[in-house]
Amino acid sequence: MQLETYISDLLYRYECVTIPEFGSFLTQRVSATIDGNSNTFHAPKKMVSFNEQIQKNDGLLAHYIADVEKIPFEIANNKIAKRVKLLKSYLTQGETLTFKNIGEIVFNNEGKILYEPTYHLNYLTDSFGLSEFVSPSVTREVYKAQAEDIEKVIPIIVTPEKRKTRPYFKYAAVALIALAIGGLVASNFYVNQIEQHNQLAQEEATKQLDTKIQQATFNLNPLPAITLNVTKQTGNYHIIAGAFRVETNCDIKIAQLKTDGFSARKIGANKYGLHQVVYASYEGRLDALKALRTIKKTHNKDAWLLVKKLD
Repeated sequence: MQLETYISDLLYRYECVTIPEFGSFLTQRVSATIDGNSNTFHAPKKMVSFNEQIQKNDGLLAHYIADVEKIPFEIANNKIAKRVKLLKSYLTQGETLTFKNIGEIVFNNEGKILYEPTYHLNYLTDSFGLSEFVSPSVTREVYKAQAEDIEKVIPIIVTPEKRKTRPYFKYAAVALIALAIGGLVASNFYVNQIEQHNQLAQEEATKQLDTKIQQATFNLNPLPAITLNVTKQTGNYHIIAGAFRVETNCDIKIAQLKTDGFSARKIGANKYGLHQVVYASYEGRLDALKALRTIKKTHNKDAWLLVKKLD
């Protein structure tokens, strides 16, 4: 089983992919960067890291393997467990684990896991088709210095063109300038008049509006205050309680979960046409993971985390 292939597929869609009893690969979005030394522009990407402390099985990897290989969920979990046992034996023997397009993992002298990511693949789908490129540095200051040096050696002299003088051109130019100045003065005077008029009109309208608001305030009968508590679930982190072919079964599941105290709801159908029900949705990944661990421990061990921006 090519475990790294399945992990690589999931890293495009999720921020946390856990290998049960081994650790988790985490992704974090990084903005576009510029390397000033090499003049290289790098597109936005997802940085991949590894956390050996997150080992709880959230079911994501097993569900994906089961769907791809068309095998039961339990068999997929057993295959993962066998692979993890083999990986741990390689590490204890001092070998380096290479996850294609993800990175390398090895034990250090203190027995701690060291992870070195690879940069061959960008898991940020928004940057699909964007590759790094190198742009030559701008050398305008160099050209300016060269031009100044040339001017010192070869001075540039502008020689006026000799032509027959025509006095009437001079008078026409003087008249044109006088007309332009007169028009400008008149235009500024007209604009100032308009601005003063608009300002006075606005002040009068505001005064009348304030008077009407005060009169309406005194004529209104006081009404009792009403407090509405409306809670709207938001966030891109959803704890999945189940997926159903028949949508009516979703309503039954939601009613059961609400009886147990959860803020359950439907979030639509997935790509397989199954209607998904969630325990709750969260804004932050850490809050969602904390709630997921509690739910798997106390309510449903098959619950798992979906990272998706809902329409």
